[in-house]
Amino acid sequence: MEYNTERPQMQIPEYGRNVHNMVKYCMSIEDREHRNKVAQSIIDVIGNLNPHLRDVPDFKHKLWDHLFIMSEFQLDVDSPYPIPQRESFQEKPQLLDYPKRSNTRRHFGNIIKDMVKVAAEMPDGELKDGLIQSIANQMKKSYLQWNKDTVEDEIILKEMREISNGKLNPRLEDIEFWNSSNVVAQNHPHHQQNKNRGKKRNKGNHRKQRYKK
Repeated sequence: MEYNTERPQMQIPEYGRNVHNMVKYCMSIEDREHRNKVAQSIIDVIGNLNPHLRDVPDFKHKLWDHLFIMSEFQLDVDSPYPIPQRESFQEKPQLLDYPKRSNTRRHFGNIIKDMVKVAAEMPDGELKDGLIQSIANQMKKSYLQWNKDTVEDEIILKEMREISNGKLNPRLEDIEFWNSSNVVAQNHPHHQQNKNRGKKRNKGNHRKQRYKK
């Protein structure tokens, strides 16, 4: 009995052992014209094995690349595409250029910081005041998610001033803050569970009333 561990390693295991044997047979053919025909037949076979890839751009090109990979780049046939080289598949990918952002005040998140910067550049008016009001309460909610104790409203305004580099300087009496205890209760997971139960209960009552008629 021949075990898989004793067989040659498959370059693309997704195609299976039989396809790799076909590629090996193709490499053993001496007549070039016959070898080209067999190679085209193998392309047709592996194309039928992946019909979901037919809509992928350069589908045929990918199949020919796979054929040369399975032959370990030793197959000598006439390809309609440039023959790939082993080195092109061994290059290390380039490092992704991730955006560099400050890790300070991570409890607020980058979206809140961006909103503060947008508000700082807005002209004075009701729209800006409303945005500052919403940002301040969201900052308080985010702060209490990380710090379960209460937080002074003045601390939130101080954080907003520092994030905006002093461009936003709202007064405490102009901001209507949410109550800290209510915010902590909303952040608690049991609050969300009870809220979802209430929705399901209301749906059930609605169905009963509808069928009652």
